[in-house]
Amino acid sequence: MDGTREAPFSAEEFEARRQRVRELAVAEGLDALLVADPANIYYLTGYDAWSFYTPQLLFVPVDGDLRFFAREMDANGAHRTITQVPGDRIFGYPETYIHQVDVHPGDWIAESLRELGYGGALRVGYEGDAAFFTVRTYRSLVDGLPSWNLVESHNLVNWARLIKSDAEIAYMRQAGRICEIAMNTAFAGLRPGRPQNQVAADVMAAQARGEGDVDGDYASIVPMFPTGAGADTPHLTWADTPTPRGLPISVELAGAHRRYHAPLARTAIIGSPQPDLERLAGVTDEALEAALEVVREGSTSDDVARAFTAVLDRNGYSKNSRLGYSIGVGYPPDWGERTVSIREGDTTVLHTNMTFHLIAGMWLTGMGYEVSESIRVTPTGCETFSSIPHGLIRLDSGR
Repeated sequence: MDGTREAPFSAEEFEARRQRVRELAVAEGLDALLVADPANIYYLTGYDAWSFYTPQLLFVPVDGDLRFFAREMDANGAHRTITQVPGDRIFGYPETYIHQVDVHPGDWIAESLRELGYGGALRVGYEGDAAFFTVRTYRSLVDGLPSWNLVESHNLVNWARLIKSDAEIAYMRQAGRICEIAMNTAFAGLRPGRPQNQVAADVMAAQARGEGDVDGDYASIVPMFPTGAGADTPHLTWADTPTPRGLPISVELAGAHRRYHAPLARTAIIGSPQPDLERLAGVTDEALEAALEVVREGSTSDDVARAFTAVLDRNGYSKNSRLGYSIGVGYPPDWGERTVSIREGDTTVLHTNMTFHLIAGMWLTGMGYEVSESIRVTPTGCETFSSIPHGLIRLDSGR
C-alpha cells in the first residue's frame, strides 16, 4: 500500500467541473483564476490535506494546464490525493520561505509563474474572501507580477459548485448518516453534571468513526454546545462546564464524508422546560416546517424565508439573521459555500440538487432555541439528510 487514495470522483466529473469554471471565468473576462480556498482546490483536483495553513494556490488558466503551488513538504506528497494534476505541474516552494520577514511564499510563486510564461498582461481573478488567501500573498503577487490586472473573482468557483452531481449527493447522504449518529451520541452523553468536554469527545469520536463502510471525516467546525442563558448566541463551543438540569442545550454539529458536510442542530433539555422556552420551540418548529414546505425546484430563496417569517410574525417573534445557506464541500473554518443565502431579498431560483443548511436559530436575550435541517432541493419538494424529529429533545432527568 503506497498511501495513494482513490479519487473521490471520476476523471470525467472533474473535467466537467473545470470546464464549467473556465466558462464562468471567460464570461467574466478573465484569463485565469487563482484558487486558494481548500474546498475549491479539492473540488477541482481532489487534493485533500491539512496544508492550507501555509500559502497554497491552484492556478487555473482559461486555456492551458492547471498548476498547483504548495509548501515543498506538502507538494512532494500531493500526488497521493491530487489525482487531476500531474506531478510535473505541482510545485513546492522551499522551507526557507516559511514564516520569514523578508520573503514570502507568494514571492516564489510569482517568480515561478513568470518562468512558466504567465508574466504578461493577464486579467486574473483571485479569491478575496477565502480564509487562507492572506494579504501578504496578495501583495507578493501584485509586486511580483506587475503586468497582471488582479481582480476579485467573487467566489466564482463556489458558485460553480452550487448544483451538485448525483455522486456528490450520495456523499452528502452518507454524511447525513454520520451526522445522525453524532447527534444521538451527544444526546446519550448529556447527563446531569457530566462535563461537556467529555460529551464533545464522544461526538468527535463518532464523527470520525462513521458507520459501517461509511468512514467519517473531520468536520469543518467543532461541535457547539451553547447552554442555558448562553443559548442566546449560536457559536459557543464547550468547556468543562457540568451539564445542567432544566436549561436548554443547543447542539450544532455535522457529519462529514469525503469532505461533504451535512450539518444539524437540535436543542435538548434534561427535565422540564420553562413555558417561554416551550412556546419558542413550538413556534420555531412550525416556522421551519412552513419553510420546508416551500422548498422545491422553481421557488426562490426569498419564498422560503418569507414562509418562515410569516409564522414568526403571527406569533410575535422576529429573526434578524438569515435562515440558511448553501453547503457541500467544507474545510475549516466553515462548512458553508458562501453563495446563496436563504433570506428575504435573495431571489436566487432553486434548482434540483442544490443543497442547503436551513438553521432556524432563535437567539433571544438570555434564551435560545435551535433546530435545523440539511436538505436537497428536488423537483417537487426537498429531501432531508436527517430523520431526527423536530421539537425540544427531552432527556431523561433521572439518568
